[in-house]
Amino acid sequence: MSSWQALAQRTLDWAVALQAIPGPTFHEARRAAWLAAQWRAWGLTPTTDDLGNVYVRVPGAGSGRSLVLTAHLDTVFPPDTPLRLRRTATRLQGPGIGDNSLGVAGLLGLVAALREHGPWPPPVDIHLVGNVREEGLGNLDGMRAVVDRFGAAPRAYIVLEGLALDRIYHRGLWIRRYRVTVRTPGGHSWADYGAPSAVHELAALIAEAARWRLPRRPRTTFNVGRVHGGTTVNTIAAEAQAEVDWRSEQAETLAHWSRRFEALAQARQRPGVQVEVETIGFRPGGALPETHPLVQAALQAYREQGLHPRLGIGSTDANIPLSRGYPAVVVGLSRGGGAHTLQEYIETGPVAQGLAALTALVRAVTRAA
Repeated sequence: MSSWQALAQRTLDWAVALQAIPGPTFHEARRAAWLAAQWRAWGLTPTTDDLGNVYVRVPGAGSGRSLVLTAHLDTVFPPDTPLRLRRTATRLQGPGIGDNSLGVAGLLGLVAALREHGPWPPPVDIHLVGNVREEGLGNLDGMRAVVDRFGAAPRAYIVLEGLALDRIYHRGLWIRRYRVTVRTPGGHSWADYGAPSAVHELAALIAEAARWRLPRRPRTTFNVGRVHGGTTVNTIAAEAQAEVDWRSEQAETLAHWSRRFEALAQARQRPGVQVEVETIGFRPGGALPETHPLVQAALQAYREQGLHPRLGIGSTDANIPLSRGYPAVVVGLSRGGGAHTLQEYIETGPVAQGLAALTALVRAVTRAA
């Protein structure tokens, strides 16, 4: 077994340990405590902010601008989700193993790799962060706090995602999310037939928006992720809610379609039908040009390991530094699939390549002028 394979196995062991700890968005404290304990065992001194982000500084040999690496602690799964892990010769399968237990484990793996392969200490300070509230309605609040803390001081922000080995994200999607609530007097399904139903009204609103032809360039999407309401099958619903997700590659396009959706919702108001539209999330976008040194360094580091990542756009913690004009990329440690499902899995073989590529990228960035 090569040294990189041994480091990959240690990283996978950390990912397995973390995967077994529930970590729904807003409830990441147990995972944060686990990560802090790992740092303390290595003689490092972690700190935690008011949101629950866990920080540790790896002191550098020089005084140049630092580097920040982050990985989100939270998962999309409720706290009572069975976190069974299945192993095969080539895979680990279980909810949250790739998104983002492996990413968080990569923070530990990076330090182990630098200690073994150098440089140690690194040329400059490296700040490692296990951050909270990346998923769902977390609204990237954890990363907002991280970037508020460090601002423009670091030379770059590198975000780790367990399943992003074949993609380097250097652009962030613009996203706006709504909760739409419809209220009516309700009634009996037979005796009050014809009275407005909150469920019917909400369904009609969703159906009309779903018929809109959204632009492919810039790509723009509409999704209703959750719907609930009503009381019983024989009751005219007095209230119904939906959570709606609008995304676009362009800020102006997102603004146009989200305003149109707000107007559509308000137009359904009439006596006996109240419609409330509440913004429950906003993720600003941003981008680095493909020619930026950080993007090119990431491509080079991964290509040197025989990998051929594509450049891409997504909704990640990198949105926040990118939206403020700070250099940021998202890189990964392995391949996999089934993200956000109980069948989520990672391939174990590529982790050695991913860890070596990440280490090469950190070396390149920290030694840059």
